[in-house]
Order: sequence, then structure tokens, then C-alpha cells
Amino acid sequence: MKRWSRVGIAGIAATGALLLAACGSPAGAGGGAAGGGGDDAAPKTEELKVALITHAAPGDTFWDTIRAGAENSAGLNNIDLLYTSDPDGARQAQLVQQAVDQKVDGIVVTLAKADAMSGEVKKAVEAGIPVFSINAGENDFKSMGILAHFGQNEFVAGQAAAEQFNEAGKKKVICVIQEQGHVGLESRCEGLADKLEGTSEVLYVQGTDMTNVASTITSKLQTNKDIDAVLTLGAPFAMTAVDAIKDAGSTATLATTDLNPDVYAAIKDGTMLFGIDQQPFMQGYESVEAVRLYNEGGYVLGGGQAVLTGPAVVNAANAESVASQFN
Repeated sequence: MKRWSRVGIAGIAATGALLLAACGSPAGAGGGAAGGGGDDAAPKTEELKVALITHAAPGDTFWDTIRAGAENSAGLNNIDLLYTSDPDGARQAQLVQQAVDQKVDGIVVTLAKADAMSGEVKKAVEAGIPVFSINAGENDFKSMGILAHFGQNEFVAGQAAAEQFNEAGKKKVICVIQEQGHVGLESRCEGLADKLEGTSEVLYVQGTDMTNVASTITSKLQTNKDIDAVLTLGAPFAMTAVDAIKDAGSTATLATTDLNPDVYAAIKDGTMLFGIDQQPFMQGYESVEAVRLYNEGGYVLGGGQAVLTGPAVVNAANAESVASQFN
């Protein structure tokens, strides 16, 4: 796919940087460029084992993109990637403990349920395992001893959505949250409310049941005819909302955070007004590469601040310029 080739350039550059670092290291310090073979070839980098542990719910295609980025990075950086997920905070924390027991060389984790995750994450740090967070956890990663966080600022993402609605003249927006208690999703809706010139209201749906998602949105629109815009917080829910709006007989404008090829097509044909992209491929790619960089020389991006991968607004005006991400 075109997306892989584009990001691959950054990976190749990073691999080159590792080679330079290795050449400047004392003999026997470990590391070196991946590839080659035979006695005269440059030594391969030592294989690392990295656990990627997310709160992905079954069927949510957003996480396929994060995993694709992570796997691409793992292939370029000689990393054995172990992927697991669970939307339940306590069970996700157990997966962190399992990774510690497996003596992995690094852990990449999401912190949607930070309170549930904190204890096991801190144990991983205390065990000397470098831990990086992605996607959710910008406000919590430093307190757990995590080295760096890769993701978008969720409040700012909500503000970006509000600015788009303001330009379109929308006055009453519902913000659809598919996972109650998810701090990142709540922050997006808070950012929307902060910047929106009209009014907004949170609508909770059961994200693991698309029938519930559709019926809840339809019912809300049928009983509140003055709602003129709907913001979903994930691509699968956006596509469900397309039909829900039609079933309600509503003329509400639809937009979403987080994109996939279907959402991209809907933006192009005018079915959706815009999408807020946090560039999940980059989150997976950069966080896995971060383990290699830390292992090579203690390198850490961000300077103690989150490394932002978004928000990036995708609308009719710039859709063609980002086409390679969704083809």
C-alpha cells in the first residue's frame, strides 16, 4: 500500500541513524545495523522482544492501523512484537504483568483506564523494563514512570472539531461516546464544548453493540429535531451513524474523530463534513521504534512532554493530499 511506502522512508532513515550510532559505539557495546550476513558483514542488531498492549475492543478497525504501524516498525528494527488487547482495564493490567513475566525488552501500552493500569505499569518500570504509552494517557504517563507518550491531545482534538462546526454554522451538536469512563473520549467532548460557539451534549452508546449505537442515535435525533450535527469518536461508529441519521429523518451533519477508508470515502463524497485524524499508524510505528532507540543509546523523544501525532483535520479541501493513507 502507498501508506507503507511513505512511512517506510522514515523507518529507513531511523535505521540509518541507528547504524551511525552503532559505528560510534565502543567495540562490544552491542547494536549495529540490521541486515547483512557472513563473517565480513556488519553485525545484526540484537533482536528485542516488545509487548504492545492496547484496550482495543473486538471489531474496532482503528486498532488494525496502530498494529500495522507497530508491525512495520518491528520488521525494520529487528523486534519480535507480541500484541495483546483487552478493553477491560483490570484485564489489560494483567496483560502488562504477563509481559513482565515474559521478560520482554520493552512495553508499549495504552492508558484509557489509567487508574486500573497504574499499579502493574509501575511494577514493569520497577523491573527495569522501558515502558512507552500511546493513544491514551497523556495526562498520566509521567506519574507512572513511563518514558514517553505518543498520541494526540484529546482536548485539542475536540477543539479542532468545534472549529470546523463553527465554520459550518452548526449550533447544536451531540458528541457520541462509545465507552463510558474512557478519559480520552471524555476529553474530546470537553474540547468540543469549550470551543463550540453553539451548544453540545454528550450521548453515551454501547460501543460493543452497533445495534444499540444506531438505535440510541436515531432516538436522540427523533426526539430533538434541533440537533444539527453529530460527532462520533471512532470510524465504525461514524459509519453506523450515517444510517442512524437517515432512519431518524434528520438533516444533521455528521463528522467523526479517527478515520478509515470508509470514512475517507464519505468525506470525499460529502456524506461527512470532516474527520479528525490522530494518525494511529504513526503511534504504533514510533512507539515500537522508541524501544529500539532507547535500547541503542538511551534515546527518548519528547523531552518529558507528549509526542503529538495529531490532531490533523481531513475535509473536502485537503482529502486528496492524504489519499495515500486510506488506499
